[in-house]
Amino acid sequence: MPLTFAVLGNGAWGTAIAVHLAHQPHYQVRLWGALPETIVEMQRLRENVPLLPGVPIPESVLLTADPAEAVQGADCWISAIPTAFLRSSLQRFVGLPCTVPVVSLTKGLENGTFYRPSEIIREVLGACRLVVLSGPSHAEEVGRGLPAAVVAASEDPELAVWVQKHVGTDRFRIYTNSDVIGVELCGALKNVIAIAAGLCDGLQFGDNAKAALVTRGLAEMTRFGVAHGADSQTFSGLAGLGDLIVTCYSEHSRNRRVGYRLGRGEPRQAVLGGGLQVAEGVWTSRSVYERIQRIGIQAPIMTEVYRIVHEGLAPMEAVQELLRRPPGHERW
Repeated sequence: MPLTFAVLGNGAWGTAIAVHLAHQPHYQVRLWGALPETIVEMQRLRENVPLLPGVPIPESVLLTADPAEAVQGADCWISAIPTAFLRSSLQRFVGLPCTVPVVSLTKGLENGTFYRPSEIIREVLGACRLVVLSGPSHAEEVGRGLPAAVVAASEDPELAVWVQKHVGTDRFRIYTNSDVIGVELCGALKNVIAIAAGLCDGLQFGDNAKAALVTRGLAEMTRFGVAHGADSQTFSGLAGLGDLIVTCYSEHSRNRRVGYRLGRGEPRQAVLGGGLQVAEGVWTSRSVYERIQRIGIQAPIMTEVYRIVHEGLAPMEAVQELLRRPPGHERW
């Protein structure tokens, strides 16, 4: 079936999903980026060299910095814009009719509003046919066609099935879910825990400590999610446990890398001072900490990540704070 997809955001994940879709028969794919000079370079090289090196972009993919050209006549919009830039980037599409399904690939929470990506999309675009696609899916692997499995979550079951059918393949398996809140919170919170996992690696605490940290981190994620209306079972699935594992252990994980560098003693300013790829957990940790303080959730690991990243607390001091906590029942 001929379909046209407009992918908004030419970062690593946006590029990877565009390449994935372009390899499907009869699909037309347009990849939009906010910076014209970046698009020109990608047109010249047919590759996203800074963010997804070694993955050729098929000639069939239209690369454009023009919002209207990207979405005109598209059957589906796919948003792969980092949370920090999502609202401002989507403003460029205001006024362009959005009556087709919108799939969000963004993982994070907006500082100040605590909005999930789908809430930002709905507010800015007025989009009502929304699907959240999340799970263990590093761009470096998806772009190369390696097997992966993710979750399509929507309040409209038929829409989730549409995405499952038209975006999924035998190597990019998509399961459906109705828990939009849970799937989005999983995608945001696992990045904060991944920073903690990187800290554990940087401090050379070993496998036992890291396994304990990831497990207790999942408990915090679940507790936080349930307090915000999520289904606890979602956190045991691909969007929760699956994505948590890959983000805490993979060499591709930007969030783990941030924690690792901090754990090795690199100056905070050098670690957080920019770069081309976005570690969403840095921003998400602030939003999560503010919410933890407001409603009184017990989330000691995510709290200490915030204190290290944003207040400059020494990693070993944070570890001592965690180890001094009295042990309780495992389910709490």
